[in-house]
Amino acid sequence: MKVVKINQPQQREACLARLCAEAYGHQAGIAPLVTFAGVIGVLFKQEAARLIALVDDQSRPVALALLVSDEAGTSMNVAQLTSLDPDADTAGDKGDAPKKKTLNPALRLVAELALRAPLRVDVVSDAQKAEFTAAGIQRWLQGPGELQIGLGPKHPATSLDNLPRTLSVDDASVVANFKQDKALFEDYKNRFVRGLESFPQTL
Repeated sequence: MKVVKINQPQQREACLARLCAEAYGHQAGIAPLVTFAGVIGVLFKQEAARLIALVDDQSRPVALALLVSDEAGTSMNVAQLTSLDPDADTAGDKGDAPKKKTLNPALRLVAELALRAPLRVDVVSDAQKAEFTAAGIQRWLQGPGELQIGLGPKHPATSLDNLPRTLSVDDASVVANFKQDKALFEDYKNRFVRGLESFPQTL
């Protein structure tokens, strides 16, 4: 298993389209397209987001993650995450800790990223918290409402007071732009469909 940053524009669009489709589900209406357009049109242009894959020994992608920077540029939030092959063997080398054998590819990717980058995850259930804790996210802060914020070992924050705000896209603005500019909507829709059709078999 290897972690790969996807930089090539066509591959990145294809992987982002697949990630959005998987994360939202295929019956999610316009939401996957809105996120796809917002990330490409805003976050990628600002170099505020990265698309990361976990690939197997044949370089086939088995998990994808979208990481978004905070306002201070000091950490990355896992904004979207999906396993492409839930049954993939992600145990890795025989020397790996036994607990890693129970992680699906998406959580294995988080575990790898948490060791390398100042990583943050946001969850709203104890079940999600338990999954990410197993993937190496050991420090947790209680956010507003049901939100729980997990911090990887390299994340610099120690409390909510010094936790920078994650950059985001205003989905309502993207939808408004789509309604005002039909050509823009059609362009992103076509790019989204093209991306799904041209998803790379290897990276």
